Amino acid sequence: MTYAIEVRQEEAHPIAVVRRRASLSELARVVPEACGDVWDFLRASRIEHPGRNVAVYLDGDGNLEVGVEVPQEFQGDGRVIASATPAGTVATTVHFGPYQRLSEPHAAIRKWCDDHHRTSAGPSWEIYGHWNDDPSKLRTDVFYLLKEESESAA
Repeated sequence: MTYAIEVRQEEAHPIAVVRRRASLSELARVVPEACGDVWDFLRASRIEHPGRNVAVYLDGDGNLEVGVEVPQEFQGDGRVIASATPAGTVATTVHFGPYQRLSEPHAAIRKWCDDHHRTSAGPSWEIYGHWNDDPSKLRTDVFYLLKEESESAA
C-alpha cells in the first residue's frame, strides 16, 4: 500500500489512559485489554462523549499509554490517568486495513523522515477509527512527533 505523508502542526488532545510496557508481539493483546480497562473506567465515572481509542508509544523501549480520547480533563483513579497526545510538528498518514499491517504506515513515515532529513522527536501514536467488521475498512491514523528542522540538522 502507498501512504501519503502529511506534515502539520498538531495540538495536544486529552486522553484517559493506562500505562503499560509491551513488546511488539504483545501489542495485539495489550492494546485492546488496556482500552477495555479505560472504557470500564469511563462508564463507571460517567464521563460523557468519549472518542476513539488511542495508543501512544512513548519511546522505543515498549513504554506506552493506551486509552480513549476524552472531551475534557477528569480526575483519574490512579490506574486510569489523565494524559494528552503530543503536540507539535508531526508526520502523519492514514492506514486502511487490518491492525496486523500497522507496521506498514510506521515504516512509510520512518522512510519519509529519512528521505526528507527529518528526525523523530520520540513519541508516535495511533488513533483507531470506529470498529468495522470488514478489516479493509478499519481506519487508523498514525502520527510521529518530529524534531523541529533546526534540531534535525544539529
